[in-house]
Amino acid sequence: MALGRGGELRPQPGAFSGVLSFVGERVNHGLPPGVLPDSAQKTAFFRSLHLTELALAHSCALGREAAWEIFLSRYRGFLVQTAVSITGSVTLGQDLGDSLYAELYGLRQTGGERRSPLASYSGRGSLLAWLRTTLVQRSRDHHRRTYRETPLDGIDSPAAAPTTPIPTELAQLTAAVARTLRGIAAEDRFLLSAYFLDRQTLFQIAQTLAVHEATISRRLKRLAGNLHKQLVGNLVSSGLSKAAAEEALGADPRDIEINLRMLLQTSQTSSFSNKKAPTEASDPL
Repeated sequence: MALGRGGELRPQPGAFSGVLSFVGERVNHGLPPGVLPDSAQKTAFFRSLHLTELALAHSCALGREAAWEIFLSRYRGFLVQTAVSITGSVTLGQDLGDSLYAELYGLRQTGGERRSPLASYSGRGSLLAWLRTTLVQRSRDHHRRTYRETPLDGIDSPAAAPTTPIPTELAQLTAAVARTLRGIAAEDRFLLSAYFLDRQTLFQIAQTLAVHEATISRRLKRLAGNLHKQLVGNLVSSGLSKAAAEEALGADPRDIEINLRMLLQTSQTSSFSNKKAPTEASDPL
């Protein structure tokens, strides 16, 4: 890894290709176990990753000082602030943040080799979301070791009333996704299901609907933008700030416990196949 213009980390092709291969093979390029991905599916998977953050995390795991300087400037303050929010205490939060930073730096020796949890970051979600999730887990681990008989409810964030646990941001995100997808039209569900779940190409979807593939491309782009706005709105209505809502959307999709296929394929109105496909001339897009 090397530094490029503006202080950005520029991965060396040989080293970073090994990281990408490892990540892809570990999760089967985002496909179900046993499914053999083709070159197009592999390319789509790699393009979906947070590549800059992935390069930074693995450079830090390798002990590259230039990478750690970037990590410090971008994330050290976030670690402490988030830890304080999780614990509800400045002192405990600083201790938790410092402890995780030391662990990330790789002070633990295994067989004489420094190992860092950052090596497990896959790039499938934002590095900020990964760090927050790791902080919550470390806080829970500490809580279990210290208070083995104390309930864990409410540990993810300081609770104003201990008898009413506040749901974590991940739970809020899961609920927001379900609520948003239930509210979209059957046509839009079909497009999302065909493109993102069934991995059909734009051309294949266009053939099914008897429209030009450019029409499908425009609809998917508009749909993605609208869904983002709706998700942010639902998260804000659930109690998150707009900044926290935007950040929560960077969570690893695997952490969202929801049956996307069931939500997308359960129509509230008649399906696309029962409607006359619009033509290019009538397409308002």
